[in-house]
Amino acid sequence: MSEWHDRARPHVEALLEPGEQLAGLCVATQSSAFRGRMVALATTDRRLLVLPLDRKIEPSGEPIAIAPGEIAKASAEGAGGGWANIVAAVMDGSAVTLKLRTTGGEKLKLMMMSGAGPLAKFGGGEEQRAGVEALGRWFEAAGD
Repeated sequence: MSEWHDRARPHVEALLEPGEQLAGLCVATQSSAFRGRMVALATTDRRLLVLPLDRKIEPSGEPIAIAPGEIAKASAEGAGGGWANIVAAVMDGSAVTLKLRTTGGEKLKLMMMSGAGPLAKFGGGEEQRAGVEALGRWFEAAGD
């Protein structure tokens, strides 16, 4: 495992509810109008978890937990709002920007590398690729 995953995983696992299973974990940049910050983006069998992290890979803000039914709109790198397009964009791109709006009105813009392709090592490698694939599967299941 990469050092990032080794250090981030315990923080994410501490957020899991009893019986909840971690399906995947990847690093993303959450951007807003004037700043960006590193987040752990975790998929479970129940939710999508967004945990802000500092440069030392320690939690640096309140986590966001999103159930499939709490997503009002989602798009990925120019893909439309449909779940099938999100899955294709997340699974096929070497880098993807995922935009989410929750039913509570929260907006998230998450940019991540897929961990695949010629620069895979610099994009997080195998663990990142597995986390991004788990994210694609989460959206696929959420769309059913």
